[in-house]
Amino acid sequence: MATRLDLADGLIARSIEHLRRNEPAQAEEAARQALAADPDNLDGLRSLAYALHVQARHRESEGAYLKLATLEPSQPLHWMNVGTARRCDDRIDEALFAFARAAALGANTADFYYNVALAHIGRDDYEAARSLLQKARALAPDDAEVRYRYAYCCYETLRTDEALAALDGWEALAAAPDIAASAGHLMMKLGDIERAEPTVREAASQGDSDPRAMLTFIQLLERTNRIAEARALFERLRADPAAASLGNEFIMTEGQLAQRESKHEAAAALFRGLAAECRQPHLTHFQQFPLARSLDALGRYEEAFGAASEAHASQLAYIKLTASPALYAGPPLAITDHGCEAQDIARWTDDCAPSAAQSPVFIVGFPRSGTTLLELTLDAHPLLESIDEQPFLQHALDDMLAEQVRYPVELATLTQPQLDRIRSAYWDKAARRVERAPGQRLIDKNPLNVFRLPVIKRLFPNAKVIFAIRHPCDVILSCFMQHFRAPDFAILCKDIGTLAAAYRRTFDFWHAQQELLRADVLELRYERLVDAFEPEARRVFDFLELPWDPAVLSPATRAQEKRFISTPSYAQVVQPINDRAIDRWRNYQEHFTASLPVLMPYLVRWSYSS
Repeated sequence: MATRLDLADGLIARSIEHLRRNEPAQAEEAARQALAADPDNLDGLRSLAYALHVQARHRESEGAYLKLATLEPSQPLHWMNVGTARRCDDRIDEALFAFARAAALGANTADFYYNVALAHIGRDDYEAARSLLQKARALAPDDAEVRYRYAYCCYETLRTDEALAALDGWEALAAAPDIAASAGHLMMKLGDIERAEPTVREAASQGDSDPRAMLTFIQLLERTNRIAEARALFERLRADPAAASLGNEFIMTEGQLAQRESKHEAAAALFRGLAAECRQPHLTHFQQFPLARSLDALGRYEEAFGAASEAHASQLAYIKLTASPALYAGPPLAITDHGCEAQDIARWTDDCAPSAAQSPVFIVGFPRSGTTLLELTLDAHPLLESIDEQPFLQHALDDMLAEQVRYPVELATLTQPQLDRIRSAYWDKAARRVERAPGQRLIDKNPLNVFRLPVIKRLFPNAKVIFAIRHPCDVILSCFMQHFRAPDFAILCKDIGTLAAAYRRTFDFWHAQQELLRADVLELRYERLVDAFEPEARRVFDFLELPWDPAVLSPATRAQEKRFISTPSYAQVVQPINDRAIDRWRNYQEHFTASLPVLMPYLVRWSYSS
């Protein structure tokens, strides 16, 4: 005759079999029956806890794991599972307390570090998560989910090179469709579009297509300017009952597509609804920035300005929560406090300085000054090849500082071997990001290299530099309406007054340095470029001493060919050249009244109307 314990064992075996078949409700019922016969049965409690977890009944799951922790007080796994249940229930501080208990009992597996990292991601602490995932990756180097999360945290903490390195060899890993699609999407954000699209496309097209993988593929199509294809797949996904599990991310994607299709009333309603539902004020900027853009397109300028102001307040709260405290340790634009000195410049020597044809072409200016349009124009020329905005010059500056050189007042002390090493490191980094054919020159377009003219002139004294100019008020408005990732620049964009002061300080610094350094610079005005595109483009290629090629007259075509454009203007540069962005600031003129005196020297210098 079977005993109660035998009965419990049979029910537990049945519960485990239901879990194997992905039948959590039946697994729960069998486990509860087993525990009725043997309340302290460890296997029964484990099966019950996991069945509840799979059903997202995290409070009940936590209770079962707490009982296990009482029955086996020296077992760290139970406290780890308590922490996971609390994390899934959005009780992050309580989860971290449970994880600390597990650590005190000796928990140090890859799974443990991974779950603690997810808790830190839940509180937007990507630096702490990155450190933990680094440990998890060392213990489980072939775990696809650990690898993706680590790369994602590197991206969020602006360690782009580390993020790319973490995704090396991704294709050899076994990954669930949603994780594979997310990894591919991250590759796209990192500029590795050649690997990104096949990765996401394959994940989205697997047998029983994962709805999250499909949504990620739709987002990639939107980001690479294939709106019709994205819309068709979105409507197909909408018809799938599984799409309901995607929640607000599905609605956000719908809003983005509506915005790209100029359906701004619909887009604004979707973004506003998402912002209203968001319970975390530091996250509403993800909806408020696109809301501001649609309201602007509808001509509802005061509402647009208000939405952008709320977006900046939210993003500042987000930055204070997530960014390194070092951002607040010094004054903004501290790099402009230190310029070159004439007596040091007079002693600069470089017997191996490359010629203009052997040097990069640098495009600089204030962000949103038309630099992406200019880059695509140049990139269409067969003798030029561009890369997405990269911090190569900042890395070169870091290399100078590593040589114990006082920057920028003692650059004459750099020896020929030091200069050669720094230049070689610059070219090595560029080669890892772009492949140039023989004879092609590199276009290094990064607007904020406007602060690094001393680096350009010391490393590449013969380089051609194109300095992009646009009406200061249009530049400032465009920056104010944009959602920039870089925390230090996002802080400068928080309001019109702060932006105006930053703009004035930037160009005061540029002109003071250029007066000393006399770099080979062409000033190019955005307004003239869009008004007389071919004559201005010819002027640029004459400056670069390159033959004319009519392919440069179709920058929108070049943008479509490149697919991924890393800058915020990715949606604009695929359109025919137009003047819609000229004098846009006048719709917000009253908000510029206090800042016009700050900008006046450059309005006068460049003959812009105020």
